[in-house]
Amino acid sequence: MENESFRDHLSTVTQEGKRVWVYPKKQKGKFYTARTIVSFFLLAFLFVTPWIKIDGHPFFLFNIFDRKFILFGFAFGPQDFYIFALGFVTMVVFVVLFTAVYGRIFCGWICPQTVFMEMVFRKIEYLIEGDASKQRALDAEPMNGKKFFKKSLKHVIFYAIAFVIGNTLMAYLVGIDKTLDIIGHPPAEHLAGFIAVMVFSGVFYFVFSKFREQACTIVCPYGRLQGVLLDPNSIVVAYDYVRGEPRGKLNETKGDCIDCHLCVAVCPTGIDIRNGTQLECVNCTSCIDACDSIMVKVKKPKGLIRYASMKGIKDKVKFGFTPRIILYTSLLVILLSILTGLLMSRSDVKANILRSPGKIYSEMPDDRISNLYHVVLVNNTFNDMPVEVKTNTPDAQILLIGKDVVIPSLSVHEAEFMVVMDKNKINTTVVQLNIQVFAAGKLFYETKTTFIGPQKK
Repeated sequence: MENESFRDHLSTVTQEGKRVWVYPKKQKGKFYTARTIVSFFLLAFLFVTPWIKIDGHPFFLFNIFDRKFILFGFAFGPQDFYIFALGFVTMVVFVVLFTAVYGRIFCGWICPQTVFMEMVFRKIEYLIEGDASKQRALDAEPMNGKKFFKKSLKHVIFYAIAFVIGNTLMAYLVGIDKTLDIIGHPPAEHLAGFIAVMVFSGVFYFVFSKFREQACTIVCPYGRLQGVLLDPNSIVVAYDYVRGEPRGKLNETKGDCIDCHLCVAVCPTGIDIRNGTQLECVNCTSCIDACDSIMVKVKKPKGLIRYASMKGIKDKVKFGFTPRIILYTSLLVILLSILTGLLMSRSDVKANILRSPGKIYSEMPDDRISNLYHVVLVNNTFNDMPVEVKTNTPDAQILLIGKDVVIPSLSVHEAEFMVVMDKNKINTTVVQLNIQVFAAGKLFYETKTTFIGPQKK
């Protein structure tokens, strides 16, 4: 592009630093229809999932307060932090790979900000205030009965939806039962929960009624990552400047772009896609639908704006795998394999038995010798788990130190026990022991260790 001045500023901010309110024209087309269908399923999943339970427990729970998490019905606690850490690294690699190959498809199709803004709040705005031109006219009018009614109705509905979103988020954090309990009782009885819901609702209302596209261009770091993640081989929503330039009116013999500006009119972030890949572009495909509709009317091929790579447009070549994509893919496969292996091998209850440091053995009354052992127990289930430590080694007896062991749900428990043997029946200094750990009456852990006795003279 000869003129790169558009990269020096945001399209939604004036040179004086004032906000330029974006009035995107109402969208329609095959991509918009597809995004609407995808959004319907995503929204259904978001609002229905908190009500789904497996054996009385939530399908998803992210209780950061009690450090308890449930994913797809499987419980995770603080002891599973390493799995979450590996999962987070895998997610980062996936984002890098996905963006390097397919650009910001996530932003345009899956991101909650885009889904709620374009498929919920924007639709309500169109329904109440009309298309872009009518919205501009309404905002330019002095306050009157009609304007007050429309604005009030819109913002009441906006806040009601934000309130539902806030309660849904609370349900993911503390569970649907606790959320319903907070809703069904006076605020004073659940003051912290009430304040949290009101804060969540207020934030969502502000973002979708006022902040809008600024969340993508100012707050979200993902757009800024494009500079290092995208390359000429990445698939993005792109304008075919080879075919479209130079622009001109329909009756002029120039490129296919007739400079109708409809792609700009429908853009929810207010950019001109013909300037190339930009930070503000969320790959929502509105410009594709708009341009295709014009191309049909002027009897020219669709796809002047389409999913393509800049290299593909410039050199007219198809997409191909680059060494960077192959490297990212290989790394992602390795991480996913490790993560899957950890999840598959994760048992309901785990144990680790070690000899306690310090004295090798102790002499007890009645010519008995004891060794002290330390056991770490992990309960990955929703229920408290009674545990017994036994041995099937002849002439060995286990004495638990303290009370009977019961591991609380989703927690780590430590205990100590002694193995006692008759001194006269110990023939060697080192005796091989077989230790078994039973949870709820079932054997889940077995290990071999050693018992140290006095040295034979």
